Amino acid sequence: MKTVEEIKAAIEAAVPVARVEIVPNGSPSAEHSLLIDAAHGFAVAKFLRDDAELALDYLSNVTGVDWLDKEIVEKVKVTHQVSKTVDGVEAVVEETVEEARKHVVPGHLEAVYHFYSMKFKHGPVILRMRTENRSDKVELPSLTPLWRSAEFQEREVFDLFGIVFTGHPDLRRLLMWEGFKDYPLRRDYVEPDDFEYEPTAHDEVLARAKAHQNREQGSGNKDQ
Repeated sequence: MKTVEEIKAAIEAAVPVARVEIVPNGSPSAEHSLLIDAAHGFAVAKFLRDDAELALDYLSNVTGVDWLDKEIVEKVKVTHQVSKTVDGVEAVVEETVEEARKHVVPGHLEAVYHFYSMKFKHGPVILRMRTENRSDKVELPSLTPLWRSAEFQEREVFDLFGIVFTGHPDLRRLLMWEGFKDYPLRRDYVEPDDFEYEPTAHDEVLARAKAHQNREQGSGNKDQ
């Protein structure tokens, strides 16, 4: 199979407008991934599937990642003009000092896809796409029209992380119920204090069991 650098070059040749970045993986597996800008994610994915040498015809899994805002502290050298008195003479001189400056890198959500070729028995090729932020710009293109196996997995990522996959044929909650607020796998998710509010299909069964138990207890009291 081609190296990740060769795949990057092939993508850039096939979809010249796409932004492609290699995300290194320092683990022993060394499974480096390709970060694609969301605007051209669908076109790049289609190329990976249809390219005669890659033929990535199997999508094994889709996962989500939540990246919170990150504060970065950088040390920079700054030159100031200061007044100093030297031998009784006041003069303005330049003085360079090191200052710590902070800035915040906005967080984002990320969808990660693992592709294989059943035809050539190679893979995985790992593709990443990132949203603009974690609040109101959380759209990414759905790859379900290219790989049907993405349908339920994108729904799961939508359900648990809140990524909105545009072009998905049936984007709705999969594990949580409709009307559930928030996204349980986000890093800042706060669990509710009341664990009894969740609706369940077994409510009627539990109610009948409690009623039966109460009748048996009442009958036992009369026998005494």
